[in-house]
Amino acid sequence: MLANIPATQTVIEIKEPGGPEVLVPGTRPVPEPKAGEVLIRIASAGINRADCLQRMGRYPMPPGTSDIPGLECAGTIVKLGDGVSGFIEGEEVCALLVADGYGEYAAVPAVQCLPVPQGVSMIDAGGLMETFCTVWTNVFDRIHLKAGEVFLQQGGSSGIGITAIQLAKAFGVKVLATAGSEEKCQACRDFGADVAINYRTEDFVEIGKKFTDGRGVDAIFDMVGGDYIPRELDLLAREGRLCFVALMGGARVKDADFGIIQRKHLTVTGSTLRRRSVAGKAQIVAALKDKVWPLWSQGKLRPCTYKTFPLAEASKAHALMESSQHIGKIILVNQ
Repeated sequence: MLANIPATQTVIEIKEPGGPEVLVPGTRPVPEPKAGEVLIRIASAGINRADCLQRMGRYPMPPGTSDIPGLECAGTIVKLGDGVSGFIEGEEVCALLVADGYGEYAAVPAVQCLPVPQGVSMIDAGGLMETFCTVWTNVFDRIHLKAGEVFLQQGGSSGIGITAIQLAKAFGVKVLATAGSEEKCQACRDFGADVAINYRTEDFVEIGKKFTDGRGVDAIFDMVGGDYIPRELDLLAREGRLCFVALMGGARVKDADFGIIQRKHLTVTGSTLRRRSVAGKAQIVAALKDKVWPLWSQGKLRPCTYKTFPLAEASKAHALMESSQHIGKIILVNQ
């Protein structure tokens, strides 16, 4: 065994549904890794919008799952469960979790782990897996983005947005991205966007059509929904694809011509990640290992950490997330 593993750990609990202030430190047992799992001593963990929804009582956990939030982490493997191969104690990994990232230890299926990429710090690595898995399964698996196409990323300065911009560019795609300030638009350009659109002062439909000489974009990855939906259907080219991963602007549309989907042969889809099976998540992680992780050593990807907080200040991290002032990822750090 690499190190003495304590019986208990500090975690962040949700004492009741509510605002960031309901996140409080608590004490829980350190989990024992089951067959096929590894126990990770957590160095860092990424904050995601889903964590905020869980805190507010709007994103129920799958049955039988821990109530501790946290969908991704990075750390050191300190114990192997039965049957685990391909990893060793002492190895630094980043992991896709269903829960438990807001703590000091987490047990996770080994198939949901990848080595920390070359040149990436343990702090930055804590914000990779949920974001990269989300982008890969939606943008490349579900809407099949490919080289030579034109892609629009809504919310381009978010962690997911910056990841999608970088991956699309790495695979030969032209990228448009929306953001809510000039600073955020510049960040989108810095991470590779060909065009950044300030949605507060500019019309993404008008700019998208101009960029494509009226043809429209091939694919859109959206976290907004609501009134954006009819405008996105208008912007899509024939055989275009629209994918949702969140509906921050609302899940319902007052007025939309869904006949346009038929006339233009459009595809509209979406997905969630947390409730997928271990086998399903393993397929995504394996694809990242094969197709994406080599891009780090080629210099085609870089992390996008905006600010870090000690684990005990998770409430401050959530407040920053909900302010939407950040660019990229917010990370909790175990000191």
